[in-house]
Amino acid sequence: MQGHKDSGYIALITVLVVCAVATAVSLVLLVNGNDLQRAGQIDNYATQARGLANACAEEALQQMHDSTSFTGTNSLTLGNGTCTYTVTSTGTSTRTITTSGTVQTVVRKVQVYATIGSSNISVTSWQEVA
Repeated sequence: MQGHKDSGYIALITVLVVCAVATAVSLVLLVNGNDLQRAGQIDNYATQARGLANACAEEALQQMHDSTSFTGTNSLTLGNGTCTYTVTSTGTSTRTITTSGTVQTVVRKVQVYATIGSSNISVTSWQEVA
């Protein structure tokens, strides 16, 4: 009869070890899944913030088109975020546009250099900056 008791304890311990390992694996997968979801959400916010920064740059160019002497700061609220832009004169016919798009806590910035001609505005540089 001793053999049956020993095999029962071994089976119980085996089940407990298997359950503990399964629980540990499940927790690791759950934590990794949450991290991946959070990273995906932040990536989505970054894309939206970059889009907002670009939208503000477009708005600034439109302001310059409407009034070639335009300089100043303004902001927009679009969708889930906001953006601000500043147009500064860097010469008689050159302007620097600095924009910042924000969604939640994610911020993306764009800097645009433009030249105002007699009948058009030329963008000489458009890039995301730190």
